[in-house]
Amino acid sequence: MLDGRRSRIKAVSEAIDLDRPETYARLDPDDMYRRVTDLPKQIEDAWTSSASLSIPEDYRSARTVLVAGMGGSAIGGSLLQSYGFDQLPVPVQVWRNYGLPAWVNEHTLLIAVSYSGDTEETVSALAEGQRRGAKIIAITTGGAVAAAAGARGIPTFRFSYSAPPRATIGYLFTPLIRIFAMLGFLSDQEQAVREAIDVAHEAVRSWSGEMPASENLAKRLASAAHGRSVVIYGAEFLGAVARRWKTQMNENAKNWSFWEEFPELNHNAVVGYEYPKALSDAIEVVMLHSADLSERVRLRMDVTQQILDGFGGHWTVAEAEGNGRLAQIFSLIALGDFSSYYLALLNGADPTTIAPINFLKQELRRDERGLGVPATEAD
Repeated sequence: MLDGRRSRIKAVSEAIDLDRPETYARLDPDDMYRRVTDLPKQIEDAWTSSASLSIPEDYRSARTVLVAGMGGSAIGGSLLQSYGFDQLPVPVQVWRNYGLPAWVNEHTLLIAVSYSGDTEETVSALAEGQRRGAKIIAITTGGAVAAAAGARGIPTFRFSYSAPPRATIGYLFTPLIRIFAMLGFLSDQEQAVREAIDVAHEAVRSWSGEMPASENLAKRLASAAHGRSVVIYGAEFLGAVARRWKTQMNENAKNWSFWEEFPELNHNAVVGYEYPKALSDAIEVVMLHSADLSERVRLRMDVTQQILDGFGGHWTVAEAEGNGRLAQIFSLIALGDFSSYYLALLNGADPTTIAPINFLKQELRRDERGLGVPATEAD
């Protein structure tokens, strides 16, 4: 068993100088840094290669959409929801569970997303979707999902990129944009994606290891968060980006982290700043901001900062870059990825390993009543 008092996860005490990238490898033997800097390449490759995806014409008649996935494979669905929250003509939900909700039927577009193709929850959702006659599309690198899709002639975006699922966000989100544009659920996205690629390239230049901390917001955010729990606040089209930051802080930095959204958090979270008193200095709040957020939400952010100040709280604003909504989303994804990577190094943690998840999967393998699919490390 994992014992919280005697964790098997041992932090490495070697000092890492964030302004000396040559020191990173001591804690990053699997080169997560390269995966973080590959974001623009991933977006471009996924956008180009997904153009050949052939989708049946009757998929346009779908009345509802469900994106089924877990962890890093599910976040693309949440990002799509946020991106198109005021544009999509059909309701879109994300399903992070076994099976499917009762309303899924032959009028539902089910998009099964699993990096490994063997995520047991997603495999079960795919099987149930087939049983109900849903219109199905798969996104995967292989495994049981690819096998089932191939056997049934299900449209599949299949890609090859070796990394933990959370480090393949370009491949797991961009094809969804392509699919929704193909189906007419979104307008043509070529210009939006091209701007997103350009902004992602600029983000890599701005927040890379070579850029000193004095000019590098990602390094400064990591330093501010070091030794604290990180709470991410998002809103509207940046809501799911806050969720992405939270999971990256968890998995990359091995750090306690949580996320919330405006305006809901103003109806409860702000009252909880008072106790325990010690937490005022133990939490770093990061607010994801854009001038394109609604005026009332931006006002709420300003007032919330005043409330945090009143309780001695720590907060930072992370401003989105770019003109279009998609570019701004990817700019903040990049900032969150770099920040969580640098925080991992400051924590003395390997940004790639996920020992508690591997332990959990190992224990699940002991149950022979499982779904009969491999319990892989990743989603």
